[in-house]
Amino acid sequence: MARLRSTLAAATLVWVVGLGLAGVPVFGRDVKLVVRPQKAAAEVGRFALLPAAASLTEGDAVPLYDKAVKALPGRAMDDQIQKWLKMPTEQLPIDEVEKALTQYVESFKCVAQAIKCRECKWPAWTPGKPVAHANEYMRLRSALRLWARSEIAQENYEGAILALQIGFGMSRHFTQVPTLAQFATGISITAAMGREVGEFIQAPEAPNLYAALAALPKPFTDVEKVIESEKKAVAAESSVRLGGAPFEKMTPSDGVRLLAKRLEVDLAALQGVEAIRSYAASHGGQLPPTLAEITEVSLPKDPMSGQMFRYTRTGATAVLESPAPTGGDAKDAIRYEITMKN
Repeated sequence: MARLRSTLAAATLVWVVGLGLAGVPVFGRDVKLVVRPQKAAAEVGRFALLPAAASLTEGDAVPLYDKAVKALPGRAMDDQIQKWLKMPTEQLPIDEVEKALTQYVESFKCVAQAIKCRECKWPAWTPGKPVAHANEYMRLRSALRLWARSEIAQENYEGAILALQIGFGMSRHFTQVPTLAQFATGISITAAMGREVGEFIQAPEAPNLYAALAALPKPFTDVEKVIESEKKAVAAESSVRLGGAPFEKMTPSDGVRLLAKRLEVDLAALQGVEAIRSYAASHGGQLPPTLAEITEVSLPKDPMSGQMFRYTRTGATAVLESPAPTGGDAKDAIRYEITMKN
């Protein structure tokens, strides 16, 4: 969105430590993508989804996130924003969307500064207490999604990347936290941004994001570190019980681990879709018969299995998928149906 550009130049229902985080935008269970061969090759360092290391500054991001929360507008537009996010991108009423998003500019500016801070010193957690501002961060997540989608609808790809980078940077800080509740917030924000990457790569002249996705940290999150941090916090207050039961029986560690793993699979699958777009550009707009035919770039492996993604092609449509892991069910499988449009 021009005005914002000039101003600024996952998942499922998760309950963690008594906090409900609803509305996580799942973006990999059964997704249908209509894509086109890439117009330009993926360039390393261009359209990055996280700020460059050289752009990072000294300082703590937490006060800036607090400022972003305080700068949020009232909730009058919350329901409308959710309705817009359910619309096809090309049907967005751009003028109305831009008018609504101008109310979030100050918050966006604060988050844009925060994601470039080298440190994010989250305060110590008191077991049993909710995470501060969780609902406000979900509102920021939705506004960032809408900003990215508005830019995509207008084919303003650099503006869309700026919105995505702010979202991915914010989610990265939220996965380096002391509690599973905060971590689940980070998973939710990352899933939201991943969904908008899916919108981005379907746009008519969309640049290829293969290199940008490949450059993301692998894995993107460190769930084990967060689990250990939370266990230590509870162990320090051994009298704490959640719902009358010991912490060990109440914390959904396995569920959060699975969410984190699904997130990694989704990001790798999107990278795989971009590899397919790269192949199509040099093969007459055709889908590859097999993934082994793709030599333009290196294919990511399925983080769930450590093997190549499953891939089948039927005419102009192909399916890229990752089966549900052992112990999971159908909702944990990842499936992308890809149609190539020339």
